[in-house]
Amino acid sequence: MRKLLIIAFKDVLLIFRDRAALLFMFLAPFALTIGLGLATGSFSGKSNSGILDLPIVIVNDDNGQLGNALVEMVQSDQLADLLEPEFLTDLKIARKMVDDNKTVAVVYVPAGFTNSIIPNDVTSHSTQIIQLELYGNPSSPTGVGIVRNLLEQFFSEVEVGRVSGTLAVTQLLESGAIDPSQALKVGQAVGELQTDTQVGTSSIKLNNVTAAGTEVKFNMLALLAPGMALMFLMYTVSNGGRTLLVEKAGGTLPRMLISPTSSFQILGGKVFGIFLTGLAQLLILILGTTLLFKLDWGAPFAVVVLVGCSALAATGWGIFLAALLKSPGQVSAVGSAIMLIFGILGGSFTNIAIMPNWVQWISRISPNRWGLDGFTTLAMGGNLANIMIPVIALLIMAAALFLVSVVLFSRRGIGKE
Repeated sequence: MRKLLIIAFKDVLLIFRDRAALLFMFLAPFALTIGLGLATGSFSGKSNSGILDLPIVIVNDDNGQLGNALVEMVQSDQLADLLEPEFLTDLKIARKMVDDNKTVAVVYVPAGFTNSIIPNDVTSHSTQIIQLELYGNPSSPTGVGIVRNLLEQFFSEVEVGRVSGTLAVTQLLESGAIDPSQALKVGQAVGELQTDTQVGTSSIKLNNVTAAGTEVKFNMLALLAPGMALMFLMYTVSNGGRTLLVEKAGGTLPRMLISPTSSFQILGGKVFGIFLTGLAQLLILILGTTLLFKLDWGAPFAVVVLVGCSALAATGWGIFLAALLKSPGQVSAVGSAIMLIFGILGGSFTNIAIMPNWVQWISRISPNRWGLDGFTTLAMGGNLANIMIPVIALLIMAAALFLVSVVLFSRRGIGKE
């Protein structure tokens, strides 16, 4: 293990001494981020988030006070640039729209939802709360996460009304101002008044509130910066994979393999060095944008987990190219092409949700797509639990690519000289 680590750190030091590589790893993504930020008005204080017109479907079978309040919320002026709601009465048709990738999510308000929270009378009161249903499109985790966050804010305001009614009734009963027979009517009136006040003021906006209660204002740079960082990460890992073939052609790798060091330690050290380089690149870019642009990337632990998984999946692609292609020149050319292709497919330049369905489906092979989904969700106030789909997808991608690369290396005899 010690030899593996020595080889890995040696390769990292060599890359960080290469001025040309450093320009592509750090200066280029910084420059593009600043340029796109200026072009989109991100430095001018504009509030446009860059995530516009998310198509959602509302099926409201409740038609009560809370169901109507939810409909009013998604139609409010504050969410006009964010959501593009459509209202249907058939839940099966709405779900099929999600399955056909025609909408981001379906929000279903079942019959009796309002009455389960604000009962009309004693006989209709039930201790069981009827819950809303969010039927999300798994190919649009960022959009689904935004809709989920808005629903959570709606529920928190409804809960304020319900708790206010309960407290008011309790205090009135204890003071003797009302008798038990009036409790339900008074609680309903207070709850309705509080809910109308909270929801009617259109207080639910694009700004998120995290679990800790901190307001999160989404910045367009939260989409641009990780998009550029992930795109140039592909350059770093493909360049790392190219060095394997350079050392093989130059005779360095065969000489290392006949030394008293196992092939696992040598190749493992090379791969680990590529991973560490990609990891360092992402962390330095995150730290730099945080200090220079005051950019909030989200929950620190979740960011570190996502960075590690993104670097691991990208490293898998770099090793796969080295195992598949025959010369360093081929790896360099194909790696540069894949960097741009994955950047486009991953959403580094435009919102992937507006692309055709077949493009969105193909984009799943790109680590940029999953990484950017995760970073955007975190920037919107999400936590580690909200990015588990991108994390798992990146880990599966890395495992599959490493496995295929081992088979290809074995067939070519690399690591056996």
